[in-house]
Amino acid sequence: HKPDQTTRESDGQQKNSKMGNSSSAALALPPLKTIATCDTVRFMGTWYVIGVKPTYLETTCSNAVEKYTLLDEKTSKHDIDIDFKYRKYENPLDENNKVKSLPQKGWVQGNRLQSGDWKVSPFWPVKMGYPIIELDEKDYSYAVVGYESRSYVWILSRTPTMDEGVYEKLKTKLVEDHQYDLDGLRKVPQIWTADERISRGLTSEELPDSFLN
Repeated sequence: HKPDQTTRESDGQQKNSKMGNSSSAALALPPLKTIATCDTVRFMGTWYVIGVKPTYLETTCSNAVEKYTLLDEKTSKHDIDIDFKYRKYENPLDENNKVKSLPQKGWVQGNRLQSGDWKVSPFWPVKMGYPIIELDEKDYSYAVVGYESRSYVWILSRTPTMDEGVYEKLKTKLVEDHQYDLDGLRKVPQIWTADERISRGLTSEELPDSFLN
């Protein structure tokens, strides 16, 4: 489902111009606090993007899914492969709504197996902070990834739906604990059918039948 190389390069150039700079307002904000500990191995696998303060790529996206794979440190120069795929527009079942892909590389800062402080690169030579600022430390059922300027945020879940109480709790934490302004936060449509599950290469373990329409 990956776009051609020209598309990836074009997307990368635009993302560089729109994500590489922090606003002057961010200079007055304290550094984001990452979670105290994150078991890298447990964090791996499939996550659904439930809410997003979007980059230019995500303003209308749907069925956005991230897959994290921990690599062998003896054979790889980076720690994690991040496979990010989404449909460009809000109706994921529209046959003209194509799947887009932005593969990324990740580096865990500090203890490779126990850290919420990461860096990611969507393309060379850009490497950006990727702090995990909230996490369900018991079940790893949800996570929140921030951005130092507070221009972006990603609310993630292991399933395509999130309990509304949990979602509201995370929004409150973003404002009160992480100094976020949630203007522009959008819920990402997650509408799945059996055909969509197959076309996106997801298993019934990653996306159980109970979440299918």
